[in-house]
Amino acid sequence: MVSEKVKEKIKNLRNSLHNHNHLYYVMDAPEISDAEYDQLFKELQILESNYPRLLKESSPTQTVGSTPSSIFGTVEHDLPMLSLENIFDEEGLRKFDKRIHEKLNLSNDCLVQYSCELKFDGVAVSIIYENGILARAATRGDGKKGEDITHNIRTINSLPLKLKGNDFPAYLEVRGEVFMPISGFIKFNNTALKKDQKPFVNPRNAASGSLRQLDANYTKKRPLGIYFYGVGIVKGKLLPNYHTDIILLLKKWGLNICLESKKVEGVDGCIDYYKSILTAKESFDYDIDGMVYKVNDIEFQNKLGFVSRAPRWAIAHKFPAQEKSTVIKDVQFQIGRTGAVTPVAKVKPVFIGGATISNVTLHNMDELNRKDIRIGDTVSVRRAGDVIPEIIKVIKSKRPLNTKKIAMPRYCPECNAKITRIDGETVFRCSGGNNCKAQRIEYLKHFVSRKAMDIDGFGVKLIEQLVDNERISTPDEIYRLNKDDLCLLDRVAKRTAENLLLAIADSKSTTFARFIYSMGIREVGQTTAEILESNFHDINEVTNSTVEELQTISEIGPIVAKNIHDFFSKKKNKIVIRNLIQHGVGWPSEDININSQNLLLERKVIVISGSLSSMTRMQAEEYIKSLGGKVISSVSKNTNFLLIGNNPGSKLEKAKKLNIKIINEEDFFKLY
Repeated sequence: MVSEKVKEKIKNLRNSLHNHNHLYYVMDAPEISDAEYDQLFKELQILESNYPRLLKESSPTQTVGSTPSSIFGTVEHDLPMLSLENIFDEEGLRKFDKRIHEKLNLSNDCLVQYSCELKFDGVAVSIIYENGILARAATRGDGKKGEDITHNIRTINSLPLKLKGNDFPAYLEVRGEVFMPISGFIKFNNTALKKDQKPFVNPRNAASGSLRQLDANYTKKRPLGIYFYGVGIVKGKLLPNYHTDIILLLKKWGLNICLESKKVEGVDGCIDYYKSILTAKESFDYDIDGMVYKVNDIEFQNKLGFVSRAPRWAIAHKFPAQEKSTVIKDVQFQIGRTGAVTPVAKVKPVFIGGATISNVTLHNMDELNRKDIRIGDTVSVRRAGDVIPEIIKVIKSKRPLNTKKIAMPRYCPECNAKITRIDGETVFRCSGGNNCKAQRIEYLKHFVSRKAMDIDGFGVKLIEQLVDNERISTPDEIYRLNKDDLCLLDRVAKRTAENLLLAIADSKSTTFARFIYSMGIREVGQTTAEILESNFHDINEVTNSTVEELQTISEIGPIVAKNIHDFFSKKKNKIVIRNLIQHGVGWPSEDININSQNLLLERKVIVISGSLSSMTRMQAEEYIKSLGGKVISSVSKNTNFLLIGNNPGSKLEKAKKLNIKIINEEDFFKLY
């Protein structure tokens, strides 16, 4: 038997990783470093390995990236864009090489040939050329579907709109990485600062933000580059039998490739390459966060195949995090939308990995006390993966006599409400709720954000002004705004106000999941909101559900269930939801086309488990959707039936316990 503590730990890790994937891939606003993410990911992998019955196909260990934004058109990848497994040392590399030998039945003295390449810290893209003409470009997205960025990709000067020569395939999908050169990043930020505009945090965010502009003219002004590292679907021409030869062909056709790549023999050749790049990387005009090693022989690659989210024939070797020392000048306390109070260190500015660091999160008081961090201390700051900086340690030998210990304030610095801490929690919270201006602002920022109600143009400065002027304090009041309210604000002209009102009106038509997510319920991220959408048909069902009923959904544990129940039990939240609906905010009862013909599975909720022999999982999902059905990842009381293939696993047992109808693959296709 698996303990409830282990189950809850796995659920919490999955929810946390899904949320961080969303922040990184979709929002361009990561909250943790690559190293912290890798640690959480590894912890989940170990737990799932120890308890294989709890493994789910929707787990972050089995999926790639995050759901693409609805702002852009969605592109389905003909061949999934997978991620890579990570290693962090020579031992991990030798284990990888050993697995390759075992899978291919090669003797130990046989040297596998590898293609060694740089791992760019940019944005992975897929670009399709039809008869040599650039036809379409998309981001990785969740690996299966990405965002259509064709209009923006065309603005990259180094990317050919037409291939060179005449011996290219009729249909060529190439895969590469879009990045912003460090020199271009620094120049762009210097110009932005002179114009009193917000600079980019790092080159990776700069590249991602540039590709996701609605107006390609903005993208055109950004100094973007691109390197290609492989191919996807190719039609009309046989390509060489070795990966490095394919890359040289891409160069011949006019596509940029990185000249730092190298073909080597055996694992020792990979290690020598890694050491040479580790020494030389500071001279590169682009950010890299490691190496990629690929088995060079395409026949070997085909034999090795894939696991759920990554190829077996390639692996990423991450660099150690970058560290530098600086001095803590002060510590301030920031208030989040749920009242969480986070200590943030103001440090003497230090340049690490292409960005100047002046603020460093201290996470929570337990972490701060554990490291014994004080104002005036010299500390070692690490920027792993060039994302969120963190303090690794205090350099005690440099501690002056007048350092100041840091204490959590008794009262909120924003609203003066009492700061409390619930037993068993690490987080301190402001008790002011919606009376706290900081919480109101953060809550409203979340409500209008891209993955919530997606109100275009409703930025932070606008929210702050409206809150300061006491025009809005809760989300429903956004829908009461008129042109006069908006025109009174700084930098809001008549035309801008009209566009904002149109965006507010457009946001009224949403989805049930986005609405739930927009409510800002503690620990209810996008994934949990989608799970609720799959298990409940309307807002009243969720509002009236008990903690026990919520816990019958396998992905929702007792803590999250209590948070959901507590939120919908509060009168003030019920009033906000009622007002939003009265203002016209709504969603279809089911995300299906009820006007379609032959919808044999209309309104049916289906779970698939096991390997199907007649089609891929993706094809089966699309087939079910074409008949009006909805495919979800886990069995619950609202599941209509379980479709099983070979080795269905734990979902079968869950379906039997809940008396859910079970249909095998053969019978399913006879019926439908």
